Amino acid sequence: MKISLNNIGKRYRFEWIFRNISCELNSGTAYAISGPNGSGKSTFLKILCGHLTPSKGNIQFQLDGKTLDVDNVYSHVSYAAPYIELIEELTLLEAIRFHGRFKPMMDGLQPQAILELMQLQSSRDKEIRFFSSGMKQRLKLALAFCSDTRILLLDEPTTNLDQQGVDWYLEMVRRFKRDRLVVVASNVAVDFAFCQEKMSILDYKKKSTQASKKR
Repeated sequence: MKISLNNIGKRYRFEWIFRNISCELNSGTAYAISGPNGSGKSTFLKILCGHLTPSKGNIQFQLDGKTLDVDNVYSHVSYAAPYIELIEELTLLEAIRFHGRFKPMMDGLQPQAILELMQLQSSRDKEIRFFSSGMKQRLKLALAFCSDTRILLLDEPTTNLDQQGVDWYLEMVRRFKRDRLVVVASNVAVDFAFCQEKMSILDYKKKSTQASKKR
């Protein structure tokens, strides 16, 4: 999988969130997108998964050398973020089974195996609305990691996790990163310590501000 960004920018009303980003993201490489809260990291991830359209420039997705229509990108993407909502009336086991109806799991993992990976076997029949924020985050991450997809997008992945949860996250990275295209958006170093490539979203906000001043 390859994502090619050609001079993309995103604007809300009259304010440019970022501008003039040109790069290629390839399978087998993990990329870190850093920057403070509110800097545009989440917006950038939403463009990478096709959820948002750039205000400027274009983005191209290629799978095995063939151009992929943006409407079909979602089936190749796993996305975990604190702001993604879960169906809280479902039990943990029901949530895993429901997710599996839309995305196949890596290595043919069955719900029981995913429960064991999450280390939440005792909560299999508990409704998600009764989960702590850390348990919900584990569920979001586990579903993203275990889905058989080419692209893995992680936004602030260790949010709400204690140290044991952070260690669990790093183990999941080691096990499921493989040859996927991984992008981690965060301002916490441990979240993206494994990434080979790093980019600060602030670099593209500066360019945006300078360009606006010239106008």
